Amino acid sequence: MTDKREGQRVPEVTFRTRQNNEWAEVSSKDVFAGKTAVVFALPGAFTPTCSASHVPRFNELAPVFRENSVDDIVCISVNDAFVMNAWQADQGAWDITFLPDGNGEFTEGMGMLVDKGDLGFGKRSWRYAMVVRDGVVEKMFVEPDVPGDPYEVSDADTVLGYLNPEAKQPEKVSLFTKPGCPYCARAKKALEDHGVAYEELEVDQGVSMATVRAVSGVDTVPQAFVNGERIGGSEAIAAWAEKRRAA
Repeated sequence: MTDKREGQRVPEVTFRTRQNNEWAEVSSKDVFAGKTAVVFALPGAFTPTCSASHVPRFNELAPVFRENSVDDIVCISVNDAFVMNAWQADQGAWDITFLPDGNGEFTEGMGMLVDKGDLGFGKRSWRYAMVVRDGVVEKMFVEPDVPGDPYEVSDADTVLGYLNPEAKQPEKVSLFTKPGCPYCARAKKALEDHGVAYEELEVDQGVSMATVRAVSGVDTVPQAFVNGERIGGSEAIAAWAEKRRAA
């Protein structure tokens, strides 16, 4: 696996997608013409590294990519449209365009089609990422040709670092809440009003108050953490959000 397609146009293929419960044909030109796109390709939907790391980080950094002149982030896998749509919904990755390369035509044209028959996968994509400007491959990030499923250079942070080494990373905001809690609702509104993306961790929805107590040292919700640092309850959260906007 090499980066030999740098400087060349992406393969001209038609992706068979499902939109609004109907078939829709999307061409390479539709995806890439006149745009700057970041593409990442992977072995398969719902597989461990793809679901736990590759897709989530690209989705998390999507606003930062757009701040750095990227028009679209595209995920390509040798899976059918139904699987790709279900995976996008499962991941909540609405800032990414999921393209099904069901017959492997795009992947083969990129020279990235590999045999995963030993896993019962058949033909699949090697893991890689690339920057494409107006249909021309500018830069590729191809995982090393070693056994297994390497994940070292096609990650979102590496691609973003290529585009802008000084790109500002988003805060990682986690918010512990409880259903029906008015203070939690107030905290969420403060974050949303200030355009702060956050991960909500609901008590009794897979999280216990014992967990909240262990990580925060208190027995109340909401509790917010930014980049691992505790901010506090609803008033502290609102103050932090306001200060962030003013900065």
